[in-house]
Amino acid sequence: MCGIALIISGVRIDLSSLIPDFVSVVDEAEQVHHPKFSVEDLEAVLQRRGPDHLGSKKVFLQLKTSSYFEKENNESFLNVEEVTESVKSHFLFPQTKTDCISSANEVTQDNGFIAVNSVAELHFLGSVLQLRGITPVYQPLVDASGNILVYNGEIFAGLHLDRDSNDAETLLHALGRCCSCNCDGHRRACYCIEKEGSSVLELLSTIKGPWALVYWQESSKTLWFGRDAFGRRSLLVHWPNLDDSRLMLSSVSPPSYAKKSSDSEVGDPENNLDFWEELSCGIYSICFNASELEECLVGEVKKHEWADPVLKELIRWERINVDPKSAGLCSNSVLVEREPHIMDSTYSQRTPSGLEQQGFHIIQQNKPYANDSASLVNNVILSGSNMTCKGLIQPSVSLPTQKVLIALRESVMRRTTLHTIFPKTKHEAGIENLVPVAVLFSGGLDSMILAALLDECLNPSYEIDLLNVSFDGQSAPDRISAKAGVKELQRIAPSRRWNLVEIDHDLSNLTSETKHVMSLINPSKTYMDLNIGIALWLAAGGDGWLDKGILNDHINDHQRVKYKSEAKILLVGSGADEQCAGYSRHKTKYRLGGWLGLHEEMKLDMQRIWKRNLGRDDRCISDKGKEARFPFLDEDVIRTLLEIPLWEVADLNQPTGRGDKKILREVAQLLGLEAAAFLPKRAIQFGSRIARESNRKNFGSNRAANQASAGSVVIHKPTNIT
Repeated sequence: MCGIALIISGVRIDLSSLIPDFVSVVDEAEQVHHPKFSVEDLEAVLQRRGPDHLGSKKVFLQLKTSSYFEKENNESFLNVEEVTESVKSHFLFPQTKTDCISSANEVTQDNGFIAVNSVAELHFLGSVLQLRGITPVYQPLVDASGNILVYNGEIFAGLHLDRDSNDAETLLHALGRCCSCNCDGHRRACYCIEKEGSSVLELLSTIKGPWALVYWQESSKTLWFGRDAFGRRSLLVHWPNLDDSRLMLSSVSPPSYAKKSSDSEVGDPENNLDFWEELSCGIYSICFNASELEECLVGEVKKHEWADPVLKELIRWERINVDPKSAGLCSNSVLVEREPHIMDSTYSQRTPSGLEQQGFHIIQQNKPYANDSASLVNNVILSGSNMTCKGLIQPSVSLPTQKVLIALRESVMRRTTLHTIFPKTKHEAGIENLVPVAVLFSGGLDSMILAALLDECLNPSYEIDLLNVSFDGQSAPDRISAKAGVKELQRIAPSRRWNLVEIDHDLSNLTSETKHVMSLINPSKTYMDLNIGIALWLAAGGDGWLDKGILNDHINDHQRVKYKSEAKILLVGSGADEQCAGYSRHKTKYRLGGWLGLHEEMKLDMQRIWKRNLGRDDRCISDKGKEARFPFLDEDVIRTLLEIPLWEVADLNQPTGRGDKKILREVAQLLGLEAAAFLPKRAIQFGSRIARESNRKNFGSNRAANQASAGSVVIHKPTNIT
C-alpha cells in the first residue's frame, strides 16, 4: 500500500473536455497569495499511509526557445535536451548527498534543495507500506527510460506477477513496454514504431484489483492518472482555480491546509470541504503541448473509456434476469447435493483451486430460473475452487449459492496469500505469533462470512484478529453479536486462535481525533460520514482489549488484557449490501417499484459506491498504516452475482433477516454459520452506537437528530447545542 500525490505547477490546464465552460488559469505568482498547504504538509499525511518509506521526484518541462517543432500530426513537443542543459546549470546540490539527473528528472528526499529555471514542474510523491515482494521498494519508481510511477494498489490478475515480485515494479516494467501514442487503445490509430506493444490504456484496463496511480511516460511527454473502475483506492483531485492554480492529486488531504490559529494546534477542518473532490473512476491523460498564441505550456486533460469490454459490462451493472415473471416460472434450476465424506475436509485438503467433481451430484429442481442449467454446472466445476463445508448444512444447496461461495473463497484467497515478506518480518522482529490479517468484525453476516473464509484460506498456525469497536462498552449491539460470533467461529474452527479485539471509546473524549478524521473523510462532509469514519479509524488502529474468557471459552472468566493488533491487512465487508439488497431502502424500492425498481436502486448504489463509501473508508483505514481489502468487490464476485437472477440474490417478500441478502445467508449456512445466517443488517454507526452518542452531542438528543435527519446534515452547518 502507498500514499501517492502529484503537484503540477506552471502549466495552463485545459479541462474543457471534462468541464464545460471551464476557464483555465496559469500558475503565476501574483494569482496565488496564500497557498493552501505546503508540500511538507502533504508528505506528513502521506507517510501515515506508507510509514516504511517516503520519496519524491520532480520533472521539469520547458519550451523550445525557437517557436516549436512540428510533428507530422502537428503536435508540438517539449525540448527535453534543452531542459536537461537548463537543469544542469541551475541545480543547487546539497553537499551531503550525491544526485544524478536523468533527462529533466531529479530525485529529492529529506531536506534536499533544488532550484531550476523551468516553465513547469511535476512533483511526484510516494510513501510505501510494503506488503508484497522480498526486497524494499521505494516510490516514486523510475525506469531506465525516465518513466515515473507512483502506484497504490494490488494486482490480483490481468498482469503476470511472480510470487515474490512487487506489484508496482511489475507494473512499471509492463508500462515501459507500452506504445507512446495517445490513441485510446485503438490500434488503427497507433502511429508508434512499437506496434507490438499495448497502449497504457489497454494495460491498465486489464488489471484486476484495487489501484490508484500516476504515471509519467517520458517518450510521449504524457501524464496518466486514475483509479480502478470501482474506486477501491482513494484518489482526490484539486482542479486549478483562482485560489490555487496548481493541479493536485493525492491519496488524502492534509489534516488542515487552512491558516492555523495562534491558540490551536490544528486548523479548522471546515475550510477543507470545497478544495478537494473525489476523482471519478477511470483513466485520464494530460498531453503537454506548446500554445502558439500565448507561448505557454498547455496540458489538455482527457478521460478515456476502458479498453476491456468485460470491465465495461461490470461497470454498467446490468443483470439479465431481473423479474421472474419475464424470465418464466417453469425454468429449471440446479441444486448440488453433497456426499457426507466431503463435510470433514481439513486444511491440508483445501486449495484455492481445483473443485473436484466427485462427491457432488447435480440434480434438477423446478424453480424460476432462466439460464441453461448444464452450462451453469460446467461453469462451477471449471471455475477452480475446492468446496469445503463445516457444521450442519442443508442436504441440497442451490447452484447459484455454490457459485457465489466459490467466487468469495477465491477472492479472500487472492487478498490473503502471504508472500515471503511475512515470514521474513516474523523472523526479524522475533514475533512468536504473527497476525498478518484482521477482519473488521461486527459479528454480523458479512464479517462472519469473511472470517470463516479467511480461516479456510490462511494457514492454521496464524492467529486472526477480529476488530470490534464500541461506544457503549459491552452493551453495544455490535459487541454483543461479535461475542456470539466468536463462539460460532470457535465451533466451526476450534483449532484457530481467534482474537476478538474490543476497542472501546467515549466520543466526548475524542476532540482532536474527531478533527483529524474530519480531514480524512474530506471531501465527504456529513455527520454520517464522520461517524462511520471515526469508527473505522479507531477500529483500524486495533488498540483494545482481549477477553481471556472468550479466548479460552471460559464463560465465567472475563479477565481483560491490553492488546494491539499489528495486522497490516484488514478485510472489510463493503459491497455486500449494495450487491445483495441489504439496505432498508431496498425493501422500500421493491415495495414501490417491484423487481425493476429494486434492480435500479442496487445499480445506483454500485455506481456511486466509489464516491459515497470507498474513498472515505480507504482514507480512514490506511491512515493507521493498514490496507483495507474488499473481497465482496472482487471483479469475479461482482460478475458472479450479476449472472444470478435477482430473485435468487434477494427475496424481499420474506422478513428482514431472511430475504435480504438471501444468497449470502445461504453461503453462511454452507460455511456452517447457523446463527449468523439469520442476523439482520446493522450499519457500523448504529451497531457501535457512535450515531447515538453523536446525536446527543451535536443535536441534544436522538429525537432532535432524527427530526433534523442528522445523518445527511453537513457537519459545519448546524449549531452545536451542547
